[in-house]
Amino acid sequence: MNMQETIITWATPVFFVLIALELLVAKLRGRPAYASSDAVNSIGLGVISQIVGVFGKLLTIGIYAWCVEHLALFTLPADSLWVWAGALLLYDFCYYWLHRGGHRVNILWAAHVVHHQSEHYNLSTALRQTGTGVLLGWLFYLPLALLGVPLKVFVIVALIDLLYQFWVHTEQIGRLGWFDRVFCSPSNHRAHHAVNDRYLDRNYGGVLIVWDRLFGTFVEEDDGDRPVYGTRSPLRSWNPLWANAEVYWSTAVDAWHARRWRDKLLVWIKPPGWRPADVAARYPKPAFVMPTERFNPPLSRGMTLYVLLQFALLLGMATQFLGMAGTAGLPTLLAYAAYLVASLCVLGALMEARRSAPWLEALRVLATALVPLASGRWFGIDHLDGYSGLAIAALFGASALALGWLSVRSRESALPGKPAPG
Repeated sequence: MNMQETIITWATPVFFVLIALELLVAKLRGRPAYASSDAVNSIGLGVISQIVGVFGKLLTIGIYAWCVEHLALFTLPADSLWVWAGALLLYDFCYYWLHRGGHRVNILWAAHVVHHQSEHYNLSTALRQTGTGVLLGWLFYLPLALLGVPLKVFVIVALIDLLYQFWVHTEQIGRLGWFDRVFCSPSNHRAHHAVNDRYLDRNYGGVLIVWDRLFGTFVEEDDGDRPVYGTRSPLRSWNPLWANAEVYWSTAVDAWHARRWRDKLLVWIKPPGWRPADVAARYPKPAFVMPTERFNPPLSRGMTLYVLLQFALLLGMATQFLGMAGTAGLPTLLAYAAYLVASLCVLGALMEARRSAPWLEALRVLATALVPLASGRWFGIDHLDGYSGLAIAALFGASALALGWLSVRSRESALPGKPAPG
């Protein structure tokens, strides 16, 4: 496991402790802060982002390493406090422009939109990260390489900048006085996530909000206009693959329908929401209306508990995946990644109560139970001992039985005169 995965792995338990604390504080205050399906979807998207990051290091780290070695104008020492401080400041400046571009250039928004799709605002939203940001995001940090910021310094300050932003995703912390005027804070970032006209496309700073004050993109949170969260084209799905693909797909469709070649290009680089006139005329979309309710398909208490248990197991597997990323072969990593992503998609279908979801989930848990038992192997483990194989088979076999029981109960409750499941 390399340094980046190590830090993320050690930080993850802290994230969940803080999420539990936020949930407790919200309960004591009588404020509903979380919806289970939304939190599972957000954290699951964070898992996918980490999985993609394992395969995307050629872009995120490899190109930077090559540039700092061959194109750097200066040779900066990695043991200088001033180099570290300057690198963090410059990284945050570059992040501001990447973040601003992510709201003003459609192809960048297609990646960044994932972080804004949740209609809730809590610490799980912070973990909701894109799986496609690696494609173009690295371009914005090349100035650090050209100035000679060492690779180790770059990786660490990038993590500092990212980890700092976790705590600002909460409604449980109010105004912080002078701090709000200098740093990105919960109040400043709540405004950033809002779809209200007042707040749209403002407050891009990662650690410092000073950049927004300098470049005219700052807005203060207004208690008279409470932020409403989400996007102006709501996702309305718990499918993590669709969450990553929705804007790419809609943009590609508009590009296909556009008659002029110029418009086929502009639709990717214009601001989000821009459409060629001929496409907008032939394929109109409804105007934005401020949402009054959140997407949350009903799910029985039993099925909610089932999803949470399976999701917890997948989080453990994702941790194992990150741990073996530096040692396992590419075919093993690809197969494990495919299993994890497919599993998260099936859980998303369960949370949407799709008709095919119980069958897909039954296939998944039975395969997870039987394949290790029959082969004596698991991803990254060539020889399971007998007890481990039996334990996996028992756990996921029991999951299959529980799923069957919950599905029967759900069908019975749907019959006329039957009460809804608790």
